[in-house]
Amino acid sequence: MSAHRTRWLLEKELRELAASRSYWLLLLVVGALVGHQFMTATGIYAEASGAGGGPAALSQGLSPLEGIIVPTLGAYDIAATLLFPFVVIRLIANEKQTGALALTLQSPLPLAATMTAKLVALLAAWFVAGLAGAAALLAWRGAGGHLYAPETMTVVLGHLLRGLLTIGVSAAAAAFATSAASAAIVALTVTLGTWALDYVAAARGGVIASVAAYTPSAALRVFEHGELRVATVLILLTLGLGGVVAATAWLREGEPASHRARDVGMVLLSVVILCVLFAGLHDSRDVSEDRRNSFPRADEAALRAIGAPLHVTVYLAAEDPRLVDLERGVLAKLRRTMKTVDVTYAASGRSGLFERPDQHYGEIWYQLGDRREMTRSTTDEIVLETIYRLAGRNAPSAENETPYRGYPLAARMPITPWLFFLAWPLCVILTWWAARRPRVSRRRSE
Repeated sequence: MSAHRTRWLLEKELRELAASRSYWLLLLVVGALVGHQFMTATGIYAEASGAGGGPAALSQGLSPLEGIIVPTLGAYDIAATLLFPFVVIRLIANEKQTGALALTLQSPLPLAATMTAKLVALLAAWFVAGLAGAAALLAWRGAGGHLYAPETMTVVLGHLLRGLLTIGVSAAAAAFATSAASAAIVALTVTLGTWALDYVAAARGGVIASVAAYTPSAALRVFEHGELRVATVLILLTLGLGGVVAATAWLREGEPASHRARDVGMVLLSVVILCVLFAGLHDSRDVSEDRRNSFPRADEAALRAIGAPLHVTVYLAAEDPRLVDLERGVLAKLRRTMKTVDVTYAASGRSGLFERPDQHYGEIWYQLGDRREMTRSTTDEIVLETIYRLAGRNAPSAENETPYRGYPLAARMPITPWLFFLAWPLCVILTWWAARRPRVSRRRSE
């Protein structure tokens, strides 16, 4: 396809977005959400830093990642869940309802090119909505706040992939549903289903927990924790693009329904196979400035030198808070560091309240080769000592690592309400008015 036709398709989809009231409403609401989140986050951060003469918290606990970046950009998770699907659905369902899809199918341009243009336009629209978050982070930097580029960009990447996933799910819903209203219900049902899966996984664990690790909320938490995980990135890409491809296959209404159903089935099967393969990848990188996802560097080098696989048997129920601490702390770090870590969850109950003492409840067994040892602790230091004893190694000498010093900032930002509740809505309204002006009047004015 020529560059001229590609540009024409993209301009057409951008004009469709400009004519969509739901998109301009999205921009208005996103600005208000980001502004509210940013004002709340900076207020709490300033109080923790000793603003107003109060006692300052420990500086090591004042991290802009969890204090400013995550809560401020968390507004986009709300937008991607409740607002952005309607923008995507409108862009696709409108062509079905008006008959424009039939004309598109009769044109010499392939439907895949049209859907690709829609995908690019929607990603551009999501990027434009992200300017409100960029303005908040720039305001933070302008007030003297600190931002660490790797962890900031990782959170931004997480929200970009979250938007792509919303595009995929909403596009598939719009393609399969008979109307825009039905498609909206389907998209919200999928969202509620992922929330339910998260809830069940927290209580059940096991295979369900492994699947729930890639729901939108759970996947986004990985990025928000300062970890760049290859499996999470690839699975979100696969799900988002797979939804668009499945929508493209079903929208070829000139073909028999059986052929389209076969193609959709092949797409879904390919998505499942790729997701299973990607889930087996354990490569990740800790991009947080305070290294919250990593052991000390000396311990990481010592653990990587252990060639034998580590087997862990956990006698803790899924609802036990100690299991949450173990999973998010020690086990997550061990999986990132050691070559092979196998975990078996041996507790049979959900809460552990009615487990008998002879069922070993609360015990955590570590095995390297033929040597096993039990501990009930979930702290890094005790677990590392246990692993070193099993490996017949001495604990490495502690290196003089520079401790994370934190970044307290007690400054108030009175400009924030003016920025997000006056300047942002005014810019959106003026841009909407300029985009809605008829081209004829523009030419006459020129």
